[in-house]
Amino acid sequence: MTDQHTPGPQDGGLGAGQEPVRVSRGGIVGRLRTYFLTGVIVTAPIGITIYLALGFIDFVDRNITPLIPATYQPRNFLPFNLPGIGVVVLLVGLTLIGFVTASFLGRRLVRFGERLVARMPIIRSIYSALKQIFETMLTQSSTSFRQVVLIEYPRNRVWAIAFLTNEKSGEPGRRVGNELLTVYVPTALNPTSGFLLFVPRQDVIYLDMSVEEGMKLVLSGGVVFPPDHGRGGMARPAITAGTAKR
Repeated sequence: MTDQHTPGPQDGGLGAGQEPVRVSRGGIVGRLRTYFLTGVIVTAPIGITIYLALGFIDFVDRNITPLIPATYQPRNFLPFNLPGIGVVVLLVGLTLIGFVTASFLGRRLVRFGERLVARMPIIRSIYSALKQIFETMLTQSSTSFRQVVLIEYPRNRVWAIAFLTNEKSGEPGRRVGNELLTVYVPTALNPTSGFLLFVPRQDVIYLDMSVEEGMKLVLSGGVVFPPDHGRGGMARPAITAGTAKR
């Protein structure tokens, strides 16, 4: 009769008081799911950014490159297609236009063109509105869309993120007889649509977050919150909720 040998620790088996190690299927699936979501979080923003950038470059190339004379087309000098030529031409062209416009003769030509546009009933309104929008958004000295504020909207004790567009309110403030601030309240996920509101200055709370952080908060629908910077970086004293109530 042969003796039956029970595997011990020295044989790679189980010793006394030890139980078989069971691999949890849920644990493996959970880790794989975590790895997958991490990969999506890392690659999705990069992929979407590259896709949009390439789409913009292709759009500009298709519309700007044909304007280059056939003799100077890049394909005549290079054995391969070089993307981005249209973007370079556009940047150089806009810079040259700005340089010419800044000169004495350029300013006179621009004023002459604006006088012609001012005589066209519908075109002048469109041109004037677009010019004011671009001047407001691109002028470095402008404070529009550079401050994130908090207001009670659409009712008391319900707060909404808004962007200060102007510290003046013109005729609306004069008619009301109160100092009003002009703010823009964007809709979540789609900040291109929203509401233009005139809010009393005392009802506006200035936030420390930058406009970029505020846009991320709006675009994410509140999923992505910027870090709380505290009171150190505030340009103006915050208004407490008690004083903001009407």
